[in-house]
Amino acid sequence: MAELSPTSVGFLIRDARKQRGLSQEQLADSLGTSQHRIKKIEAGRASLSIDEINRIAAALERPLISAGGGGPMHLRIQGETKLSGSIVVRSSKNAAVALLCASLLNKGRTVLLGIAQIEEVNRILEVLTSIGVKATWSADKSSLEIIRPAKLDLDKMDDAAARRTRSIIMFLGPLLHSEESFELPYAGGCNLGTRTVTPHLQALHHFGLAVKATEGAYKADVNPSPSHERHITLTERGDTVTENVLMAAAQFTGLTVIRNASSNYMVQDLCFFLQELGVSIEGIGSTTLRIRGVESIEKDVSFAPSEDPIEAMSLLTAAIVTESELTIERAPIEFLEIELAILAEMGLKYHLSPEYPAQNGNTRLVDITAYPSTLIAAADKIHPLPFPGLNIDNLPFFAVIAAVAKGRTMIHDWVYENRAIHLVELNKLGADVQLLDPHRIIVNGPTRWRAQEIICPPALRPAVCLLLAALAARGTSVLRDVYVINRGYEDLPNRLNALGARIDVFRD
Repeated sequence: MAELSPTSVGFLIRDARKQRGLSQEQLADSLGTSQHRIKKIEAGRASLSIDEINRIAAALERPLISAGGGGPMHLRIQGETKLSGSIVVRSSKNAAVALLCASLLNKGRTVLLGIAQIEEVNRILEVLTSIGVKATWSADKSSLEIIRPAKLDLDKMDDAAARRTRSIIMFLGPLLHSEESFELPYAGGCNLGTRTVTPHLQALHHFGLAVKATEGAYKADVNPSPSHERHITLTERGDTVTENVLMAAAQFTGLTVIRNASSNYMVQDLCFFLQELGVSIEGIGSTTLRIRGVESIEKDVSFAPSEDPIEAMSLLTAAIVTESELTIERAPIEFLEIELAILAEMGLKYHLSPEYPAQNGNTRLVDITAYPSTLIAAADKIHPLPFPGLNIDNLPFFAVIAAVAKGRTMIHDWVYENRAIHLVELNKLGADVQLLDPHRIIVNGPTRWRAQEIICPPALRPAVCLLLAALAARGTSVLRDVYVINRGYEDLPNRLNALGARIDVFRD
């Protein structure tokens, strides 16, 4: 059996307790211990014997650790559901992983506030701690303290964790500052088809990084050039490639100019964080960034990433598909305006509160109240564009929305060649989705959803689409092996249950 850290065991216990609907106090009472002790255990700040783990497992009425690592997690969804009330959007998954990678730049103390406790974050933390970074959650998990060692031990990198996330590619930018040569495992993550890393390598070449693909790993060598100015035009306006170049530029003195840069939400949060570290950045929110780095960064900083526009769109879709009145609080409106404009044309009735600032002091937030509406198909095809266009990660939700709208909708996912194929799985729940080619689908609505048992596709957003459609399906649906959903959403079943959903979490 693989060795589990106190933090990993704490996460298992916390998740199992929440799934049982118990408070920390109730679990403490059943074990004859204190609530303070349970807090320490769940925060990963207490060592546990096998006997203690077994006692906790008995109190929670479920195994925590087995020789096989435990079976996969499944969801049992009772439809048809009507949701009501309000729900708060949590912080951005994609910003979180970028900030965790960027923490490698800082030799001081980095505190990240409100970071989502999701599997993608867990994988990055496993990689960071394996190379010597100290990562400590606060007792209530509201903040994460990160302290990097003077010298990273890259030879001890947790390859298994690294291969389960594409975010590992964003180690290239920070590591080229402190390493003359290093290796990174091939990146993993969602199965969305081929995603080239060539733009990363082309851009980082300007900083002296040369990368060769060897058996199962990228082998990197760094030979910095003495240039005082670097003008880089990205061959694609990608989020992660822009973030990688930003992190590379952060510790190079002189001027770096990035053209065709992404101005998406996670890139902006990374810029705001780098500014806290003393890096000068002009043009945030535009496609041209001018960065003046600093030679060494050693600061004690606290930073709160903004809320996740993709989660906000997920929750808005839940309201639409279940024909419910629902308020989505703390939605980053700047990154949802195109989506809302399309939905308004389709007939969605909604109300926006006055704007107010996010905790980062820059992002504009609103509360969105959606009302039950009769939708018609969009007049034109629905397709994504780089920000400020419709977000590529929000596109799959329009497949579910189109399925409840009257008429015929074309959805063109020109970025990923596999994701449209995963959306055809909606047919199992009663939708009429026709696959034209690997990038285009036709959706005919409206749909009479029906319950079904489905294996979760290996792609985050299509998997969530199936969960949301199941909320509206008559009968009991089962969604099997939902690890991919846990990669990007924190405690989503219980949060939906608080709105009136009936979702049970179970394992074989």
